[in-house]
Parts: sequence; structure tokens; C-alpha cells
Amino acid sequence: MNWEKLLCPLRPGESGAKTTARESRSLFEQDYDRIIFSYPFRCLQDKTQVFPLPKTDFVHTRLTHSLEVSSVGRSLGKRTGAVMVERYYNLKKSGLTEFDWGAIVAAAALAHDIGNPPFGHSGEDAISNYFIEDPFGERIRPYLTPAEWEDLTHFEGNAQGFRLLTKDNYQGLKITYATLAAFSKYPRESLFPERDPGRRSQKKYGFFQAEKEKFKQVAARTDLLPLGNKNLGWSRHPLAFLVEAADDICYSIIDLEDGCNLGLVSMENTQELLVPIVGEKFNYAKFKRIAEVREKASILRALAISTLVEEVCESFVDVEKKMLEGKFDRALTSVIPSEKKLNQIIEISIQRIYHSLPVLEKEAAGFEVLSGLINAYVKAAFDFFEKKGNPGRKNASIIQLFPEGLKTALQGKSLYPILMACLDHITLMTDSTALDTFRKIKGISLPGI
Repeated sequence: MNWEKLLCPLRPGESGAKTTARESRSLFEQDYDRIIFSYPFRCLQDKTQVFPLPKTDFVHTRLTHSLEVSSVGRSLGKRTGAVMVERYYNLKKSGLTEFDWGAIVAAAALAHDIGNPPFGHSGEDAISNYFIEDPFGERIRPYLTPAEWEDLTHFEGNAQGFRLLTKDNYQGLKITYATLAAFSKYPRESLFPERDPGRRSQKKYGFFQAEKEKFKQVAARTDLLPLGNKNLGWSRHPLAFLVEAADDICYSIIDLEDGCNLGLVSMENTQELLVPIVGEKFNYAKFKRIAEVREKASILRALAISTLVEEVCESFVDVEKKMLEGKFDRALTSVIPSEKKLNQIIEISIQRIYHSLPVLEKEAAGFEVLSGLINAYVKAAFDFFEKKGNPGRKNASIIQLFPEGLKTALQGKSLYPILMACLDHITLMTDSTALDTFRKIKGISLPGI
């Protein structure tokens, strides 16, 4: 792989030479703007990060988390990009600057959670679980290929994100190939027999069968290295490692900050976990004069993130050439000096935050709500499909609640696109909308007259 192709400024549907420069903003900066003004991104405001439906402004939603990951990602991109421009003379000659690196990573990081369903990762599990365990799944399965069935039974928010970013016609954001590739942390399809568990990029998958050809175009335009013999997977774009690192830094440090502010982790424990990362930058005398726990946690978080950004940038520069050869495939946070300290934070967070009562209650509720919505929507859509437009009375009523786009999808001649359209609608719901729709469908709450 080489950087000039990896930073391809073309958008899907475009061909020929194109420069990144613009009078006011680059094409990659336009990617960022398109994402931040999009409806799927806006929905992240009311989607769970860790704590469900938070009533305090101390706790992060998916939206605030995504903004912070993007901010860290921009810093990582600019710092490493400055080194790459000096390392490769042809990049400077072509007009590329560190700001292009920063803009790509910032845009891809901004969108990194855009495909997540309501109620966090428990929402993904609820979708997969429905198709695996509900008896109705066996009625659906004969209409699908093995790869399509794998998409449904191992539903993946990363693949849903790629789907949202590449939708056709007016629905699509049409962001550049470079940003799409940097977004794709898991550049493989769901059914990948040659999967190598040792490669970080193959831990999950990054696109559904519906978008397979679109991802092939992304891989071809950015010159990603194919892995295996059947074009089912590719090497990661090097900037995808920075997107992942920005996410790893933010969720590990900021989830701990939220846990501290909510009293799930004491300030003493928080200090013990973060000060070793901060190192010599920590001024104990100044810190001791701060009275509020929230402000103390905020200072520790800022100092820790600053140190981790420096360490990740140094590691990226060290392994960059191996990335270009497809020989490096690990999380950057696993090869930095603070790796063990980060792992310790994650272990504490699992025990005291992710397994806390509010989070467990959220997961249980998320399963019920998502399972109920999928059951209603999928059964109605399947009834319409199987009976050629003449569903039973109950399902006909459910279909009348479908948005126009989903009603249009029902006219398709194969089941897989119809099911994916149902999941599009459900995954875009916010936590509150999902809960409200579930209550109405189940008759728990009735609309006023």
C-alpha cells in the first residue's frame, strides 16, 4: 500500500484525478461536515454509551462520546501526518498536509458508532439473538444465502455504519474513499472461513452482503491488500488503527471518569489508576487544592489522554511501514508503554461500571425492547413477502406504521433486502423512540385522542 492511494479524495461514483484542496475547506473536511449534519449522527444524542437514559449531564451519550473520539482522532492524525509528510517527499510535493490526515481520522472517528442500534452493544446482541433463538428464524433462513444468514445472526454495528454511510441516492452521505476506508476497522465480510484470530482487524466484520460490492470499490480505490483467496477480507487502512486508538483511549479513560462522577469508582481509585499514566506531568500539590470531585476527575482525564495520544503517535510512526505491508495488525494501544495500565483500568471498569446495576438493567431492558420491535417488524414484513402483499390483519396494521421508505422496500422480490430495511429503521431509533414504539405496539401505552 502507498499513502497517495490510501488518501484517495474521490467519492463513490466519481472517477479521474481530483485534488483535495478547496478555497475554504478540503474534501476530507467536507466529509466531517456531512457526517455531523446527518440524521444518523444526530440520533446518537439519545443513544446509550454506558449508562442508560442518563439524567445527569456528567454522563456521556453516544454523541458526546463520538465528538470526543473525533477530537482525539484529529490530534492523532495531524501529529502522525506531519511525520509522514516529512518521511515521504512525494506527499509534500502532491500538496497533502498533516491537516488532511487529521481531517480523515476526525471524520472517520466521528462516524465510528453511527451504526449502533439503541441500548448500546446489548442492542446488537438482541438483534443477533432474535434470529438465532426465535423459532421464527427457521422460517426465514431458507430464503437467505449462508452469508446473508450470518449477517443477521451476528449483527454488527460497524457493518451497519458502513451501510448508512454508503446508501444510494439522496440518502447517502457520499464521503471520500479515504474516509470510508479509515472508518472500516474490520475490512471483511461476516462469513470468512479464512479468518485469522491473531489479526485485530478480523475480530469482527465491517460490511454486510448488501454492501459487499461497495466495499470492494473502497478497497480497490485505496489499494488495500486482499487477504485470503476469495476477496472476502482485506488489510486495514493504516488510519483505521488511529480511529480505533482514539476510541480505545476515550472509552477507557472517560468511562472511568463517568464512573467516578457517579460514585461507582472512588476518587482515590481513579487517582491510583490514572496518575501512573500521567507520570511527571502530575502536580500533586496543585491537584490537592481542587475541592470538587468532578473537576479532579476532569483534570486527571485530560492529562491521561494527552499522554496516551503521545504514546500512540510514537507507536504509529514506528510500525507505519509494517502497516503498509499488511504485517502489523494489532491495536496500537497494545504496543504503547501504558498498555498494562490501560488494561488495569478496563478490568476495574468491567467490575464496577459495566457490571453495575443500572447497566445490567439497561441490557435486560434493551433485549426486551429490541426483541419485541424486531419480532413485530420482521414478522409483518415476512407475512407481506410470503403472501405477496396480502398480510394478515394484525401485520397489515403494523405495516401501516412503517415509514414510507420501508413500505417501498417491501415491494422487493427477495427477502434479504426487506429484512435489512427493517433493521435500518430499528437501528436508527433512539433509546427513547425504541422504548416508546415498543410500548405502543405492545399496548402498554396508548396514544391520546
